[in-house]
Amino acid sequence: MSIQDNNSQDFAGHNQLYQIDPSQLEESDQKILELSQEGYTLLKQDKIEEAIEHFKKILDIDKHNNYALVGLGDAYRKKEDFQKAKEYYELCLKYYPGNNYALFGLADCYKALNDYEKAIEIWEKYLRYDDTNVTVLTRVADAYRKVHNFKRSKELYLRVLEIEEKNPYALIGLGHLHYDFKDYQTALSYWEAVMEKDKDHVDIRVLTSIGNCHRKIKTFDKGIPFFLKALEKDPDNFYALFGLADCYRGLRDHKQSLVYWEKILENDPNNKVILTRAGDAYRHLGQIEKAEEYYHRALNIEFDTYAILGLALVHKARKEYQEAADSLKSILPVDPNNPKIYIELADCLIHLNQKEETKALLEEFFRRGFKNVHIQHIMEKLD
Repeated sequence: MSIQDNNSQDFAGHNQLYQIDPSQLEESDQKILELSQEGYTLLKQDKIEEAIEHFKKILDIDKHNNYALVGLGDAYRKKEDFQKAKEYYELCLKYYPGNNYALFGLADCYKALNDYEKAIEIWEKYLRYDDTNVTVLTRVADAYRKVHNFKRSKELYLRVLEIEEKNPYALIGLGHLHYDFKDYQTALSYWEAVMEKDKDHVDIRVLTSIGNCHRKIKTFDKGIPFFLKALEKDPDNFYALFGLADCYRGLRDHKQSLVYWEKILENDPNNKVILTRAGDAYRHLGQIEKAEEYYHRALNIEFDTYAILGLALVHKARKEYQEAADSLKSILPVDPNNPKIYIELADCLIHLNQKEETKALLEEFFRRGFKNVHIQHIMEKLD
């Protein structure tokens, strides 16, 4: 089931408004009914401009007509003109404060504009009128997740599952909720439940999410099949390519990781993070000149501590310890909580026979709460 399917309910519900016997209507009301039905038919067919014309004709007959105001809101929302859509929904709510469709649309506009607090406020009003609408419940739960209200978000997702067992949107949302709070095992269980429900048509984002859980808990070999399956659906999907490269990196299969780093760079050659990762892979494979080239390419885009760290390690591989130490000293103030910088710099200083400076560096290392057996041995020798 595709995540996008959840949006199909946005406009369909309006059809219920028009189950009226036309013979019982006055001529103007009958005209409004016809224009409304035609407008929503056009909207579902993505003939948005024509739909807008129909709804505006209704306003010429009845300037406060709720069907037309909501219809115009829906049309502009579908055009992603959320500010204009908001105006029509708010005008409708001015005259009809309890109009569910206007509340739904207005909240969705605020969500699209990343104003989750306002979206929540409006969706909560909607739920006072209808607290069993799973589409709204999942949207509110999503919004609470965005503002890091774990408790309320989980409560609403679970409410959806009470109404509709194994609802995929609630399961997906619960997965993201637990993932956001670094509870990767629980997140995995929810996303796997989505997979069990429909293995053949599972959304690509579920596949990459499961893969990312395995990355986080370092079961890299188990994450690879999910990223590969995601690539079957979209061969250029960044998250799948990144996930695969990072899984192979975690397995120390640098040759295979490089395949996917390079694939990303084919589509995004100026991604400094990926250039640095590719540089790391070349360095691990002993291709020092190639690694140096990629680190410089990253630095030509923007300053990057990891690219400088990579260049320092290139210098170390060439036994150019002073150059390596100078590079590492330049980034230590920028990233003082990175233990790898201390470890590599200490090693360079030992090679340069700078014992007092090494000792001062390692004292700072331990003062920051870092632990490393190799560094402990170095410290003991210095004492």
